[in-house]
Amino acid sequence: MPGPAQRRPAAITARRFRFPRAEPEAEPEGGEGAGLPARCSAGDGGRGSRRSMAGRRAALKAIDWAAFAERVPANQRAMFNALKTRSDALSARLASLPEKPPTIDWAHYKAAIAKAGMVDEFQKKFSALKVPEPVDTQSAKIDAQEQEAAKNTAEYVQASKARIAQYEQHLQKLKSMIPFEQMTNEDMAEAFPETKLDMEKNPFWPHRPIADL
Repeated sequence: MPGPAQRRPAAITARRFRFPRAEPEAEPEGGEGAGLPARCSAGDGGRGSRRSMAGRRAALKAIDWAAFAERVPANQRAMFNALKTRSDALSARLASLPEKPPTIDWAHYKAAIAKAGMVDEFQKKFSALKVPEPVDTQSAKIDAQEQEAAKNTAEYVQASKARIAQYEQHLQKLKSMIPFEQMTNEDMAEAFPETKLDMEKNPFWPHRPIADL
């Protein structure tokens, strides 16, 4: 007959698995409990399985914070510092995790727990547990914004070059014209056609349409 402790619900009995015994770091391929963390229990919600994310730390894109800081305006400096502090904290936390999680010694628990099938049930449920990883929903939006900004920047640069060419042409015209103090009315009208007076259409002074006065 199992004792009172053995008749407790599984959620309570699972507390016994809080401190499992870890095998050596070498992880057997396909062995019993392979790929499962030793510090994880059936009641820990699979926290140890999330440690496998640390193995992808090398694939993370490094951030050039110095180049980033050069582009941050003064009124957003506090936001930038808060972002960097948060990023550094997460990076340090990720770096503290092991590359490979240790395994659970299921054989040890099968030999230590008298209730038949209990450890097998825990091992089956633990192996079937899949912890969803956060889905990246922002990178695509950021990439689209970056492409749009690059497109707008290129268009602005082209328009600026066209304006510069126009201004340089106008400046050259101003440099090559007769000095103002030596100009006659005809010279003025030739250099600036918009100032020419139409005395035939508007015979009275100031020889301009009333609407323009």
